Amino acid sequence: MLNRTRSLLCLSLAVTLSTPVNASSINLPDIGTAASSTLTIDQELQYGDAYMRMLRSSQPIVNDPVINEYIDSLGHRLVASANDVKTPFTFFMIRDRNINAFAFFGGYVALHSGLFLHAHTESELASVVAHEIAHITQRHLARAMEDEARRSPATLAALAGSLLLAIASPEAGMAAITATTAGSVQGRINYTRSNEREADRFGINTLAKAGFDVNAMPRFFGRLADEYRYASKPPPMLLTHPLPEDRLTDSRARAQNFPPLRVGPSLEYHLTRSRIVARHAGIDQDAAMDWFNRTEKKADATLKPAYQYGRALVYLDSNKAADALPILESLLKADPQNNFYLDAITDTYLALGKNEQATARLERALKAKPNNAVLTINYANSLMKQEKNDEAIRVLQRYTHDNPNDVNGWHLLSEANIHLGNSDEDLAARAEILALKANWGKAIQFYTQASQLAELGSLKQARYDARIDQLMVQRDRFFALQ
Repeated sequence: MLNRTRSLLCLSLAVTLSTPVNASSINLPDIGTAASSTLTIDQELQYGDAYMRMLRSSQPIVNDPVINEYIDSLGHRLVASANDVKTPFTFFMIRDRNINAFAFFGGYVALHSGLFLHAHTESELASVVAHEIAHITQRHLARAMEDEARRSPATLAALAGSLLLAIASPEAGMAAITATTAGSVQGRINYTRSNEREADRFGINTLAKAGFDVNAMPRFFGRLADEYRYASKPPPMLLTHPLPEDRLTDSRARAQNFPPLRVGPSLEYHLTRSRIVARHAGIDQDAAMDWFNRTEKKADATLKPAYQYGRALVYLDSNKAADALPILESLLKADPQNNFYLDAITDTYLALGKNEQATARLERALKAKPNNAVLTINYANSLMKQEKNDEAIRVLQRYTHDNPNDVNGWHLLSEANIHLGNSDEDLAARAEILALKANWGKAIQFYTQASQLAELGSLKQARYDARIDQLMVQRDRFFALQ
């Protein structure tokens, strides 16, 4: 049922392409605003926020600060080169070995961890992300729902609410959608084919403008088509993004119209792949080591650090921190500001009881990159390991203010306050995590308990009470969307 729900969120993602178009002659109208008469950008942002909260509650979202930093950097590099950007963008990863990516209201783009294992280069990954960005900038979901509303008695609000309900309660949501939608299946297919033509056109232009290899798009999709041509159960991406031959032919033709561009291998991308293999691929340590050994033999020599890093993570996660340390020290000597290495060596120092060394290393790194999220969250953790919880709380209060949607900061803030016996602040931090997962009742209950524990009439109690009022407004707005 979750796959069906996900397909609804990607209603406009079924793919068939028309005749090749010369890249230099593309001059498309601003069709991205076509749905604005019925669903505003503000409404899309509200639905996007609601969907994201439900996904946090129902899906294994990867809250890995190093991976998140890489995905965010790649995504926004593409967004900076995209047309018709009208919303902020949020990129995140779901732990799922199936090859898939999807986009939804409010600029949210989800990437499955399995996608990284099948995309051989950064440009191949970027081609998928650029395509999803185009679905958002051209407002394909809103336009598909607007088209559906014309065909059926349902209002656009009812269709959007059904999608939200489908995430919260799949069976009820599917029933609501079935009851409120009608119209020709063929008509919907034709509409989504139009969406896909736009997404491919805009996506490949974004890819080129951002400095990626445009040939990566037909190469990656062609490899997927060949690999799963006769599979009885294709990956989700091929169900929501079918790959007929004319689509592959069209993407190859489009790529040939751009000037040749040689793009070297990205170490950052391959470090991300290694981290996923070591920690998020659902395989054991021996299988991960085998993957590093096999892949390194076929890889460019410049990528050797990525496989060394992966082995160091496997050692670290299997309680062999002493084996990980020399590898990471060697990597950092060559690249002292690399956050992948700094994150790993911090954990290695802590595992070896070298807490002060971890903190000192991070303090030096933060001087070069002040307020960096990866370094800051590691720094707070290292302070806590030294039982400097008061100092850690000050760091984390700033961090959660700047990064309110990162559950890592709230988890650490809760833990630090538990160590100091600050029950009210612990409850408040846990309430924020619950609110991020749309568990409004429990979040409000925790803040109410925190307010009762605070000194009567204090500024702290006033802060808790004000946050209760905010959460109640958010809760009511959330349920009004359904």
